[in-house]
Amino acid sequence: MRFPSLLAPTAAGLASVVRFVHLWSVIASFARLSRAIDFTPAPPPNLELSNLGRVGLVGDFDAISLFAYAQQKQHGFSTNGSQSIITQFPGGGFATLASTDAPINAMCPLVLKNGSFAGVIVGGNFTSLGGLETQGIGLFDPDTAKVTPLRGLQGKVAALLCDKDTETVYVGGDFKGANSTNAIAWVVSSGWTNLPFAGFNGPVNTIAKTANGHIVFGGSFDGLGNTTTPGKKDQQVINISSGSISAGSTTITSGFNDPKNIACKTGGQDGPGNTWLLSDNQPGYWRAEFKYGFIPTKLRVWNTHQDGRGTKTFRYTALPINGIMNFTYTDPDTNQNATCDARCPLSGKPDVAFQDFHFVNPIGMNAFQIDVSEWYGSGGGLDGIELFQDDIYTFAVNDFNEPSCANIESSSKANVVGPWVVTTPRQSDSEYLTIKVDGTTNGDNSSVVFLPDIKQSGNYSVTIFTPGCIQDGTCANRGRVNITGNMASATHPSAAMQTEIWQTNNFDKYDPIFYGFVDASSGSFRPSVTITPSAGQSGSMAVVAQKVRFELVNSTGGLNGLFEFDPNVAVVDTDFSKSTIDQAGTSLDTGAKVTDVVIAGNTAFVAGNFSSANASNILSIQDGNPTELPGGGLNGEVYALIINGTSLYVGGNFSDTRKGGTAGLNNVAAYSIPDKKWLPLGAGVNGRVSEIVLLTLNITANKPELVIGLTGDFDQVLAFAGNNASQAQGLAVWVPSRSNWLQNLNVQVPSMTGILTAWVKVPTGNYLLAGSLAFGGMRAGGGVTLSTSGPLGLNQLSLKMQPTNSLQGSSSRKRAQITQQGVTGIVTGYFYETGGRNLTILGGHFTAQGLNGSSVDNLAFINGSNNDAVTGMGDGLSSDSTFLAMTVQNDVLYAGGTVTGKVNGANINGIVVYDLVGAKYGTQLPAFSGQNVTVNAIASRPNSGDIYVAGNFDSAGSLGCPSICVFSTSSLQWNRPGSGISGSISAIAWAGSSKLVVGGNLTVGDSTTWMATYDAKANTWAPFSGANSIPGPVTALTAGNDQVSQFWVAGKSDNGSSFIMRYDGSTWWPLGDSFGKTTSIRGLQMLSLSKPHGKTIYLDQNQVLLVTGELDLPNFGNASAALFNGTTFSPFVLSTSGNGPGSVSRLFSQKQNFFKPNRGHLPLGFVVLISLAIALVLVFLIVGIGVYVNHLRIKKEGYFPAPTDNLERYGAMQQRIRPQDLFERIGRGGRAPESSPMI
Repeated sequence: MRFPSLLAPTAAGLASVVRFVHLWSVIASFARLSRAIDFTPAPPPNLELSNLGRVGLVGDFDAISLFAYAQQKQHGFSTNGSQSIITQFPGGGFATLASTDAPINAMCPLVLKNGSFAGVIVGGNFTSLGGLETQGIGLFDPDTAKVTPLRGLQGKVAALLCDKDTETVYVGGDFKGANSTNAIAWVVSSGWTNLPFAGFNGPVNTIAKTANGHIVFGGSFDGLGNTTTPGKKDQQVINISSGSISAGSTTITSGFNDPKNIACKTGGQDGPGNTWLLSDNQPGYWRAEFKYGFIPTKLRVWNTHQDGRGTKTFRYTALPINGIMNFTYTDPDTNQNATCDARCPLSGKPDVAFQDFHFVNPIGMNAFQIDVSEWYGSGGGLDGIELFQDDIYTFAVNDFNEPSCANIESSSKANVVGPWVVTTPRQSDSEYLTIKVDGTTNGDNSSVVFLPDIKQSGNYSVTIFTPGCIQDGTCANRGRVNITGNMASATHPSAAMQTEIWQTNNFDKYDPIFYGFVDASSGSFRPSVTITPSAGQSGSMAVVAQKVRFELVNSTGGLNGLFEFDPNVAVVDTDFSKSTIDQAGTSLDTGAKVTDVVIAGNTAFVAGNFSSANASNILSIQDGNPTELPGGGLNGEVYALIINGTSLYVGGNFSDTRKGGTAGLNNVAAYSIPDKKWLPLGAGVNGRVSEIVLLTLNITANKPELVIGLTGDFDQVLAFAGNNASQAQGLAVWVPSRSNWLQNLNVQVPSMTGILTAWVKVPTGNYLLAGSLAFGGMRAGGGVTLSTSGPLGLNQLSLKMQPTNSLQGSSSRKRAQITQQGVTGIVTGYFYETGGRNLTILGGHFTAQGLNGSSVDNLAFINGSNNDAVTGMGDGLSSDSTFLAMTVQNDVLYAGGTVTGKVNGANINGIVVYDLVGAKYGTQLPAFSGQNVTVNAIASRPNSGDIYVAGNFDSAGSLGCPSICVFSTSSLQWNRPGSGISGSISAIAWAGSSKLVVGGNLTVGDSTTWMATYDAKANTWAPFSGANSIPGPVTALTAGNDQVSQFWVAGKSDNGSSFIMRYDGSTWWPLGDSFGKTTSIRGLQMLSLSKPHGKTIYLDQNQVLLVTGELDLPNFGNASAALFNGTTFSPFVLSTSGNGPGSVSRLFSQKQNFFKPNRGHLPLGFVVLISLAIALVLVFLIVGIGVYVNHLRIKKEGYFPAPTDNLERYGAMQQRIRPQDLFERIGRGGRAPESSPMI
């Protein structure tokens, strides 16, 4: 197949050839470099958790994952229209490869004839891909993330087909490119290429290749064709008078020396104020510069005859390209056509009012200059200049519209409502209007109505231009706008138009907004296009309005949404009856809209919004014969099709077949191709399905399997076969192997929210997706456990959060702001395993699903001894309560927070008591009182029955007990620990059995401090040593060593930034600016390592600091937990909550062995005692060894009994050896009598 290339030298010159040669080298490079996508594994955390027993993480998250790859990020899905190319990590998570500023509609793999992979063609409505200006289509290398723009199109790309056999990419959509409209080809060997039929007179939505190699286009068109110039040419007047006008060699004669005299003058009258003259016998120039661009097609010039003067020859130079234009004109003397360039003649005859010069090659410009080279009489001059164009533009800035002095009956103009201001662009070709509004602003108070000058009725393509946001710095404030239009009088069916577009484009873009009939302007009717801010947005917004273009469309007719093209035919036969596919389209009712075509063997499935006598919205064409599907098709529009194996998956806006009788086909269905039978997907979803994609997910044992992803306007998968309705905010996943929705599976499954709009399978076997995803990892309702043996991993807790009524952009659990802590979700946890029990206790602010579908508010028990049954504490507490701290002593749970209610007749405020053995409320403590009562921390004093409760309160019962109070479990009463402390306590920790360390916003005596210590023996409080160097209230603290003589603290400084400091026993050490401004630290915890890190002044080599919360790590971004090794913070846990970052409140564990034994420095007394013990052991060991060796030697030398006669003489009580016997033996050296003498 050979088409005339748009990049051939005759078409675009040598520069285009050079650009294409560069592009071809890029493609060749892509093909050579093709390989599997590589990801950089994150360094392992090397945590040693085996000595902690069970370990849990709790917080405010819907999904959570461990940080495993350097490319892994924690973020929500985009809500400003931007999207990304997405791939999967080896472990199943999702990674962003490149982002766009608007939707991606289609992708296809570009594979060359030799089998090499050249990259992925990406099409959509974007202006930026991977940060590079890319108008609607580009080539993307997934291995290197390199983007190559395929420049040349203006508009939206909706469909792509990469044909390996011809190395051609077929492109369809709503665009203009070269001499084609809505369909064009990009050939690897030659670049952009016009198809023989030059496109269609309406948008193309889908492109497919049949088994015989033909290409099928589907869309909203009724003929082949292209945009064309109006029958009445050169009709729009360019407003010269709005330009900046200057001249050279102008006369000094008053009344004739102003070059503005001839702008917008059509009378041809000589005289002061009407004529511009040059100095006598001097060449000169007249110049106009504009704040907008245009493409003129005709120049009209009125020559002067003032005092016998006039211009004889001139040239026209286009700026800024500095090119001399070629013209055709009619010679007034011969009435013959002629051409000119550098010396265009003007007649000097007074009866020639004006002369028209037509541009041979119209080009864009924003300035021009007319140079007068010869003249009549004493010098040159002019009486008037006008420029015309074929293009029909209406600008928001009225200075750029047709001039009022042109005496046009219905000149183009814009009606502006609201405080719009003119913005001068740095990149766009014209100035535009900008208005700053609140997202809730009524559009009636801020609108621009474009009123074009339409002189010829007909079918038009209407395009609105939106300037890019980078040039004016408004990207963060751009949003959506509503476009409405009235295109024809009330007697025509295409009178109204409405659509919505995003204005978040980085660079200038062009949105086609209408195809159809437009009436010419008249005294009773004018076409109009209105732009207003869309409703339902929030925050400060910047709305822009630039211009609207109307283009007349020429068409062959004879089609109805389908066209079959044979690439081997150079000339298209417009006898469409020869194609069964074309005939299938024409057999449908007029105005058919085809949204998707897929091919399965010899069968083509066609879907959209159409009907006929036998089929509605979907049909098949098999072996050239159109055939209805069972039930006569579907009873609503179909938007998307996809084939997986022998199943055809169908998405749209339907509820059954056209004839009815097939239950469960709510907006999505499967069609068995071999069985010719409709099958429901559960009971479907509760709203329109607009896109279907294929992707792989790890459903079981890390084995990826193919699943079906749906995107649309729904928020639930419907209940079916014992499965309750489940939340699915615009994105649902069907798992064919389980015949169920991912949302219903009771396994550790990934959590996905957002939208998916396109997919492609690359030759390496990987699936690439397009859209915007919030993927936090494993689905989890605010709590998980960590693997403490084997590879580090996360495990779901059997806690299912209940959805709320408001689903848009929120997480799936109940939320409320906590007064003191500013956190939501699950805040604290406890593992209780005394007496063979196995309870996981979780507290915070949430609503979970309990046994038999009951609701459990804010504190939940997961009973591992009873199939993980979930229960609550029972009635009595307010559902607005929030639990922030808990402890267990003697099988009694003490849980505190902002807790209120009434239990067994007792008022509850701040703390509640629960009997874990009897599974019932216990005897309640006298309630706290004060303003905003909150319990933030609870801890038992070591080796006692005293429970210390701290927070924000004034008294406990009748006992004045500000900030901290002690409950004695032996006397069952509150006691005040010392006096002189007040304020709000956030965290506490015991340093031994008699010293308590507290952090918060405190007053001790007359001193304000962020930390204090309590001596339980002396019953006194004192500010913590050096606490005045802490920059703000302490909200979290943890012991820094096993002797609890060192501490780590965190909080917020006065300037709002988060801080972390370490106390080494004598000195405070700050970590500096380690976090971004949005950081909120919830918890700190020291952990042991299995492998040491390098030496630092902050940490032992075998320890690491875990920081939890909502963290903003410089050079990384959002994380929910990070590990500090004394040098750097490394992401550890990532999570999401709804469509935003999640947070981890804290780590809790079954055992508190956070430090490795015998790794720290022991007190001197213990060192001395241990040394003495070791010395004694060594002495006894040496003595024992000596005795044993001596025994062996004696045995070897022979044994003889000591004399006993003297012993007998002295009696039984005399057990001594006589001195002479002893000395006699010593003299013999201890040897036997027969031994050799000693020498």
